[in-house]
Amino acid sequence: MSKVIVITGASSGIGEATAKLLAKRGDKLVLGARRETKLQQIVSDIEAAGGTAAYALTDVTDLASVKALAQTALDRFGRIDVWMNNAGFMPASEFIKGKVTDWNRMIDVNLRGVLYGIDAALATMRQQKSGHFINIASVAAHTVSPGGGVYSATKAGVWMISEALRQEEAAAKSNVRVTVVSPGAVATEFVDHVTDEGAKQALANYYAQTAISPKRIATSIAATIDLPADAAINEIVIRPTSQD
Repeated sequence: MSKVIVITGASSGIGEATAKLLAKRGDKLVLGARRETKLQQIVSDIEAAGGTAAYALTDVTDLASVKALAQTALDRFGRIDVWMNNAGFMPASEFIKGKVTDWNRMIDVNLRGVLYGIDAALATMRQQKSGHFINIASVAAHTVSPGGGVYSATKAGVWMISEALRQEEAAAKSNVRVTVVSPGAVATEFVDHVTDEGAKQALANYYAQTAISPKRIATSIAATIDLPADAAINEIVIRPTSQD
């Protein structure tokens, strides 16, 4: 049976790859991101391949915008079966560089964006007595390295938010599942967001040698969505085989 799946940060990378894979299987996709031209192209690609998709311009740091994305799904398809909080931001730099604007943006996108997604969709899932949140964290949620302090803190926060939500929904017996996905190095646009030139070059070199396709992450997400409703994969850690 097809599902209605909302994905934030859907204009590239893991979001785009997941949308296209799920649409190919027959799921109905509702895509949110800030780049309308990219969203239009992805929806066009999905429809050309026989799939079904809609989009809404979405800024995950704006609660009203995220709620409008949820309303798009409800207006178009009448329900929300899966909400994937995928939008993320990773401008690595050491603290001494004082990249306060980058720190604030990471907090806004990586933490508030997830919270706003939960707020936008949870009441609908409770009413349906079913649903599934997929929150994209990172292997950085489990470790930290120089230059990655704020990013790791936000992604550890995503892990904690996800686990608290899982416990709350289990206690409520709402049949709402929660999965946190922690990818390693994936070939996305993340490196492009780094404003510290030294860190950017180092990351670019590392990713060029190590990163895997976002299609690998999409495949793991599809597998957890497919699990029968009486069970949930609560965490996936997936990294390149060569990543230490």
